[in-house]
Amino acid sequence: MASGGGGRFLYLRREVVPFVATVAAECSNVSVTIFYKAAVVKGLSYHVYMPYSYAISALLTLPLAYFCHRNQPLPPFTIGVFCRFCLLGVIGFVQQSCGYKGIELSNPTLSSAMSNLNPATTFFLAILLRMEKVKVRSVSSQAKIIGTLVSITGALVVVLYEGPLLISSTHLPDLARLFPEASTTSSQSQANWIIGGSLLAAGFVLLSIWDILQAKFVKDYPAEFILVFWYNLSSFMVSLPVGFIGKPDLSAWKLSFDVKLLAILYAGIMGTGFGTLLHAWGLRVKGPVYVAMFKPLSIAIAAILGVIFLGDNLYLGCVVGSIVISIGFYTVMWGKIKEDMIGSSEECTGESSSSSSSCDGKVPLLINAANVQIL
Repeated sequence: MASGGGGRFLYLRREVVPFVATVAAECSNVSVTIFYKAAVVKGLSYHVYMPYSYAISALLTLPLAYFCHRNQPLPPFTIGVFCRFCLLGVIGFVQQSCGYKGIELSNPTLSSAMSNLNPATTFFLAILLRMEKVKVRSVSSQAKIIGTLVSITGALVVVLYEGPLLISSTHLPDLARLFPEASTTSSQSQANWIIGGSLLAAGFVLLSIWDILQAKFVKDYPAEFILVFWYNLSSFMVSLPVGFIGKPDLSAWKLSFDVKLLAILYAGIMGTGFGTLLHAWGLRVKGPVYVAMFKPLSIAIAAILGVIFLGDNLYLGCVVGSIVISIGFYTVMWGKIKEDMIGSSEECTGESSSSSSSCDGKVPLLINAANVQIL
């Protein structure tokens, strides 16, 4: 009887809890964009939003960086390392500026759909930088190429094709617009949708560049929390003067206790705090492949929350394009996983059993990139 109870507890700990945690992390990341969109409609500018959220994130990650790496032997923190971290901050700031402006002109559902372009764009850029080898006759390389083309096609469908209305917020009078005056349905135009989608696509291309540079930098200085802290701090140092140039009116920087303050606090605490911790825990317990497989779930979460809280309408083009992007996402991921399995098998076959542990714990670039959020 005890063994049966212990088996159920082990199953809950190994399967159910990681599943719930991963879904909760996706909900947390999507809800950041929902709160941001609601705050934008209430008058919050992304020029104000970004410095505040970066400052909160830096304050949160500073103690984590200290306690997690205080006993870890690290290379010297040189000017070169500092400049690399600052470069990540600049690229991250520009990338998130594109992302937030894109959400402002469109909606969180489009952002979640576009986020699944990240593995495809990372793969394409890795080829250009000769970090990825393409073997045309290899099934894994063919899968990655086809998946990249399918993802790009899906993105074009989402941006350029609207289609008939599937779900209207008018059918949910008691649930929609829980944020007062936060409806975005009437303010969206096809031109804004296309511009917003283009900015989101550009943001995810920049995110792919950020992923590649981060993967190179963390090899030289293996301290993720320190990297994240300096990334947030350098992004704050860049976003603050840019924000004052974009919003010189000091009254715009004064926050009252409303949805604007809530969006900033939520992004700084839940987005980079709670969501990041859940993702990191899921990576440790179940591995990067398991966590990456939940990425397209954010599209459905964003669509549901957008209709309920923002009064967004859902069109056929967004659904079809999201499905196509998700298919391309899984195709790229399958090709990369198959390639890494074959490579690891060939590498480990030639090693002795005493050194076989060195074959474990490798996180491929594309799988790692699939877990990085734009927001």
